[in-house]
Amino acid sequence: MENASSNTERYIQIYSVLKEEFRWKVTNHSVLMMAASLYISTNRNFDMARFAELAEYIKSESRLFSPLRSESRFMFAAMLDTRFENPEEKFPVLIKAYDELVSGGFSKNIYTYIAAMLLITKNTEEIQLYSGRAREIYKKMKGEHWFLTGHSDYPLAVMLAQDPRQADELIARMEDLYTKLSQNGFRKGNDLQSMSHILSLHETRSADDLVMGSAEINDRMKEEGIKPKTMFYPQIALLTFIERGIDNLAEIREVWEQLNAEKPFKWKKDINFMMAVTFVINDKIENSPLLQANLTTTIETMIQAQQAASIAAISGAVAANSSSGGE
Repeated sequence: MENASSNTERYIQIYSVLKEEFRWKVTNHSVLMMAASLYISTNRNFDMARFAELAEYIKSESRLFSPLRSESRFMFAAMLDTRFENPEEKFPVLIKAYDELVSGGFSKNIYTYIAAMLLITKNTEEIQLYSGRAREIYKKMKGEHWFLTGHSDYPLAVMLAQDPRQADELIARMEDLYTKLSQNGFRKGNDLQSMSHILSLHETRSADDLVMGSAEINDRMKEEGIKPKTMFYPQIALLTFIERGIDNLAEIREVWEQLNAEKPFKWKKDINFMMAVTFVINDKIENSPLLQANLTTTIETMIQAQQAASIAAISGAVAANSSSGGE
């Protein structure tokens, strides 16, 4: 709990600095919350001058009507800054991946930029390969759930595209998970679809095992006084990958309550819960000798998937309140 608590304090500190610096430039403070959390989950030190310069660079290098010129640029600055020593050098790769996804049939919007972030470490040939495969997977997803599948599913489609399994096999596994989850107390909808996508990335555990683990965590949340909400489904999926993930809920609740007690966050309880899960799981990955290297990689992929879903949700809210266009 000590590390998770210190991470929480560091998160609050980074957020406070961001809020003070950009108080006239950001209306949706969830953007800054997500940006601050990325520095915690990646253990990257935060430098205000470096961050501000990068955010300004993104704005200046983006196309006229790009959503990257809006306050969403702060999330992308954090995504680049926490992953690369020279983030400006990766920005052209982001644009190249974005253009490739658009050429493949994805719409020009913020979700395509988030999806492009998941390809930023790939070479040109891989970007082309995964972009085409992502479009194929997205079409199959839409074929199964026409009304549920939308632009916010682009990032997970790109993540699934990097899975070595065949598209039909992936879709069949997702559908199996979606059906079984809905039969075990989970409400049908886009959040459940996102949950089934994240769970499907686990190649070794059976669908029945993953559903049982998810249901146990969902039930334990109620016992811990955490009202299960559909928007928490990606976090529940993430917890199934941690050994005895169900036993971490008491600690998650403590971190959640710590965040809820902070004045800047008291109206952001849902996002606070998402952050609490990330901080506690990050602590477990760092300090558990029980996690094998291959499982750690899987969990890190899950965190990336869960964060992509959370970033997409926040970006959607920003886009709805923004007058920016759609390129």
